[in-house]
Amino acid sequence: MVSSSAERVPAQTAEDINRRIRHETEASIRYYADHRGEIGDRLRALDREWDIERAIEANASALALAGVILGATSDRRWLALPMAVSGFLLQHAIQGWCPPVPVLRRLGFRTAREIDQERYALKALRGDFGGVDKAENRWEAVLQAVGLRARSRGGRSSEAESS
Repeated sequence: MVSSSAERVPAQTAEDINRRIRHETEASIRYYADHRGEIGDRLRALDREWDIERAIEANASALALAGVILGATSDRRWLALPMAVSGFLLQHAIQGWCPPVPVLRRLGFRTAREIDQERYALKALRGDFGGVDKAENRWEAVLQAVGLRARSRGGRSSEAESS
């Protein structure tokens, strides 16, 4: 069965792990609701957080490269490793599951959507969306609120403020 892109990894993850990840995200949001001055630092940390897709890509490419190198320099049977990795990567693309997914989810790797949920909750707490409905140029205000455009300070853009 082919799941939607946004839900394929959580659909293939044990519910207790999904629940733990949601609980940790909610706890973070509760903390920053009381510590709003620290939200900018947390948003910068979220920008650096690896989502599960990036972790799987790094894992798969490292294993495939190691298999090719070992196959070329040691024993041709090592070429089965990149072949297996490619098959698992295809399975992950279609279903959202491959052997590293349960391990990475237990380690706390989140999907990009799960990271974005925390990001936008923190931006809402910070008030990034508060003036959108009253802004003269609403689409520009929306782009600034979601980080596609830098906020301006005294007519000058500031990338640091957009996070």
